[in-house]
Amino acid sequence: MTSADAPHDTHEVMELAVWFGGASVACWFCCPFWALVCFLALPLALAGLVRACVEFRSSAHGRASRRRAAAGGALSLLGGAAALTYILFLATHPDLPVQE
Repeated sequence: MTSADAPHDTHEVMELAVWFGGASVACWFCCPFWALVCFLALPLALAGLVRACVEFRSSAHGRASRRRAAAGGALSLLGGAAALTYILFLATHPDLPVQE
């Protein structure tokens, strides 16, 4: 029996990049309050990008799927780009969210 900390042990990596990336994109379609959604979608997208990098590196050792890591990274980039774009839009148009 080998220990769980053995360096040559093959541990499966949880493939969460697609879930985080999909959640960051799905937020834009599910909630009409985009001023609030952008602050939820951005952390989800960043977490998805980090997980995509981890999974992509693990795919070299056969512990994760390279295709799912790339898909999760693409979804995370899309959700993060949408969030950053909307935050920049709100910063340049401060009078729009407040309606009198």
